[in-house]
Amino acid sequence: MTYLPRPSTEAILHALPGLAPFAREAIVLHPQRGEPGPENSSIGGPLLWPHDEPWPTCAVPDEIEPAGLSATAMVPVAQIFERDMPGPWWPSDRDLLQILWCPNEHWDPPAQQADVSPIVEVRWRRAADVDTPLEAPPSPSRHSEDGYLPEPCTLTGESLTDFPFREQLPSEIRPALQELVRRTGNGGDVITRLAGWKLGGWPTWHLTHPMVFRCRTCETDMTLLFTVASDDETGVIVGRWGDLRIFVCPADRRHPFQVDLH
Repeated sequence: MTYLPRPSTEAILHALPGLAPFAREAIVLHPQRGEPGPENSSIGGPLLWPHDEPWPTCAVPDEIEPAGLSATAMVPVAQIFERDMPGPWWPSDRDLLQILWCPNEHWDPPAQQADVSPIVEVRWRRAADVDTPLEAPPSPSRHSEDGYLPEPCTLTGESLTDFPFREQLPSEIRPALQELVRRTGNGGDVITRLAGWKLGGWPTWHLTHPMVFRCRTCETDMTLLFTVASDDETGVIVGRWGDLRIFVCPADRRHPFQVDLH
């Protein structure tokens, strides 16, 4: 979980006004083991799913089934209601975000997915449209990693202003930012590295050079929608205790998303 000894946004911008044009809203999610219901925002909890809508499955070849012969059910990763986590990431006609994945490692997934990671599915819906929820979703027939089976957790959200990693900023800002990080970070960068489970904001790029993902439909630069973090509370482990990030097209949420493993 991410509890940050971070200066206020006002203090950050007072010290470095040049960061203001790059500010983005974000909500850092604090999971806690519990028993969420389908009407709750959660990590690894039951989803508010229509009883007559097919449950997502994955038949992409994986470590256990290299030929991809039999499809397996996906598992819930996150469910977020707009009422709990409002922000600019919501389409105007949707108030429920659901993220699932196949709990298996895929070495050669489709282009929009990340290599050596689960296959991700993203669903936007209107909660009021689900008048008869599915009571017993199918369980996966196989899973290659225990870290791909999130523990049920309730959520609280911490709204913060996020700033991009220093290499994504103009060169003239970086020296002052480095000095600000040195003075306030207590040994780490809490200014441009909002780590942990996160909705919105900026991705961190502490392992590789920053990348820009462009929408495959309209070439618009994609923005970060959701960060799945490795942590003990949720039992999730992706990569080498890294993050799995989902990017979306800000011009149209119906365009294909992009997954990145960092």
